[in-house]
Amino acid sequence: MHTQPDSGDPFGFLGHSGEMASLIRGFDWSKTTLGAVETWPACVKFTTAMLLQSPVPIVTLWGEAGVMIYNDAYSAFAGFRHPQLLGANVREGWPEVADFNDHVMKVGLAGNTLAYSDQELTLYRKGTPEQVWMDLYYSPVPDETGKAAGVIAMVVETTERVRAEKHQKMLINELNHRVKNTLASIQAIVSQTLRGVDTKEEASAAISQRIMALSRAHDVLTDENWDGADLHTMAQYALDAFQPAGREAISIEGPKIRVGPHAALSIALALHELATNASKYGALSTRTGTVAISWSIEPSQTDDDEVFKLSWEEQGGPLVRQPDRRGFGTRLILGVLPQELRGTAEIDYQPQGLRFVLRSSRVAVSDTPLVAQGG
Repeated sequence: MHTQPDSGDPFGFLGHSGEMASLIRGFDWSKTTLGAVETWPACVKFTTAMLLQSPVPIVTLWGEAGVMIYNDAYSAFAGFRHPQLLGANVREGWPEVADFNDHVMKVGLAGNTLAYSDQELTLYRKGTPEQVWMDLYYSPVPDETGKAAGVIAMVVETTERVRAEKHQKMLINELNHRVKNTLASIQAIVSQTLRGVDTKEEASAAISQRIMALSRAHDVLTDENWDGADLHTMAQYALDAFQPAGREAISIEGPKIRVGPHAALSIALALHELATNASKYGALSTRTGTVAISWSIEPSQTDDDEVFKLSWEEQGGPLVRQPDRRGFGTRLILGVLPQELRGTAEIDYQPQGLRFVLRSSRVAVSDTPLVAQGG
């Protein structure tokens, strides 16, 4: 049923002077299935006037085709699709979600409601596919006879909240993963240290020192949001406690390179063990001994990756002799470290000074998955 033509301003019912009210006034509605505004049913006029007053994005879909009329808030939601959506059929207006809207129209025109919470859809609002989430509420709009003449939709975009919640969940999962790895590392440190000491005091001191080394490495990674670390900075943090007062016994040199978080922890622990050994038995146990830490990046002879080489060289200490047995530190730097970095490691007990060399690939030290340490 249609109303009689209005006298005077046919759009007087809008009662609004915003952008969308102006666009509605200037649109040629006679080219749509709604027809000229003078013939609009009262339900269309009333609903249009109502939605223009709302700060919430609202769109009405009229008739079987779903002719679209919406408010200013919805125009912002529509992106570059606005103002072409005004007066368009919903299927053609949003072709990427045509099936979804077909279902909406079928349910709404049958007199039923729909509600979706954090509904995920892919829309083209900026010319490219965009994954969005929305709370959607659909209700039928009855005409004078009580039959549904259209569907009114409230659209509340929740994309930012959903992404924030997903990011938070990802961070929590990553934190749980790191805590488990840290606890596994501490468990291995305690277990292996207890095997190689004779007294409780010695065990307590060794365990505390190793956990502090792990803590210092964590501090560096925390400052970088666990996105990796500068190798020079990580080495300095690992070795500062071993630098004798009054002289630079430890030198660190190498090109600027960032290493992944797992590689950073592994290298920091290995440097701590080498420095601990040097302080007890090697170059750092004397007033004249020195340690040179260096690394390089070289082309690979076998593939497109680059070779990462880390060296530790001691000089000026007491005469070096190969130990009778391997302690935790040796097992760490010759076993666990190359396993985690998918490389090789070797120690050369030269009489004039211990030499350690680690070889891996640049890819491995940049992004290395943690390998669980055995007990």
